[in-house]
Amino acid sequence: MNRRNFLSNSVITGLTSSSIYGLGKLAPSSEEAKNSKYELLDKVLQRPILRKELFADPVIIESLELLEYEGKYLCRVRSKDGAEGLSISHSSMNMLYPIFTNALQPFFIGKDARELDLLLEKVYVYRLNFRLSGLALGIPLATIEFAILDMLGHIAGRSMGELISEINHPEVAVYQATEYREKSVEESLELIKRDVAEYNAHAVKIKVGGLMFMTKDMYAVGPPGRTETMIPLIRETFGDDMFLYADANGFYEVDEAIRVGRLLEEYNYGFFEEPVHFDHYEETKQVSDELKLPVAGGEQEYSIHGFRWLVANDGLQIVQPDTYYFGGMIRSLKVARMAKAMGKLCTPHMSGGGLGYLYMIHFVSGLSNAAAHHEFKGLRTHVPFECETSSLQVNDGKIKVPTGPGSGITIDPDFVKKHTLVRDH
Repeated sequence: MNRRNFLSNSVITGLTSSSIYGLGKLAPSSEEAKNSKYELLDKVLQRPILRKELFADPVIIESLELLEYEGKYLCRVRSKDGAEGLSISHSSMNMLYPIFTNALQPFFIGKDARELDLLLEKVYVYRLNFRLSGLALGIPLATIEFAILDMLGHIAGRSMGELISEINHPEVAVYQATEYREKSVEESLELIKRDVAEYNAHAVKIKVGGLMFMTKDMYAVGPPGRTETMIPLIRETFGDDMFLYADANGFYEVDEAIRVGRLLEEYNYGFFEEPVHFDHYEETKQVSDELKLPVAGGEQEYSIHGFRWLVANDGLQIVQPDTYYFGGMIRSLKVARMAKAMGKLCTPHMSGGGLGYLYMIHFVSGLSNAAAHHEFKGLRTHVPFECETSSLQVNDGKIKVPTGPGSGITIDPDFVKKHTLVRDH
């Protein structure tokens, strides 16, 4: 099957089947047709996400705390009725905690958590927080959202995924994300083989090129010709049954990205991630238009409007919001829904460390347009916890999603007690 034909044409509501050229590809259209796509996406964005019908009574947020221990952070939220939720923050919170305490925390106190969809929009206007758009706002906001979803999950007896969608994937198939672009071909290959063996991975993503456009003088990019050697070598090493993906982290200009993309096509890779700089939308579309290989992106994107353009104009066939960077699961699901409306797929970028893999699989569990595999960077975490409904191990290339309430885990109370309150700055 052509890799661009993952989804049935029927998912593209309001668009004729004759307009589809494979996965998410629309025939050239008039300005009127383009506007109709934007109208459709705007309707998608208006649809509620949090399942408010699960909650008969208001859930008033009485306290929202950021707690720190040994340079790592967690968030605790409590309702007036005594319900509690916890989340583990991203490692970058050590730079961003003043944004949490000053720009976000006061807004949520006294609000009804059932209105989380609306709160996540209004908080961008509160104290002109939109000026902080990006990772700086996204990570603290996601930390708050995860804690609120954990609390709401305990109230409703539902998992995080069930709070925002029906469960479509009780198990999540993962791909092993590897790095090593600055190392030699020989050393890179041995490290990738080690990573694949550790989790018996059925899918793997490699790095091609260097790191980010216009940084050749700042970061090591490996020996000349490394990419051209690695692409066929990885296929030869792991065979035809291994699913392969590639990530350029925005390194190439358009012509070079197209050249590398065609080499990836030759060796049957599944997608080409960030072939050019992430916010070069028109250049991303130029690459996408020239390749049969699906183009993926969105790890760095911070704007729903930006995703709207990329989806409507066929810049991407696979969207990759990061639930931490983008401000949580609800905002990320809006992106996934836009993608689905245009016949495209979603596989979120996964932040490593903490409990990034746990939040990733809860998000994917509810995706009706999930890609075949999802990013995985290992199970290592500093957080001691128990999970009664899943081993949270990779078995046959998949992780079982916890079915318990909220995050589905119980964090060691003694570990939580070691944390101290972070106050306003």
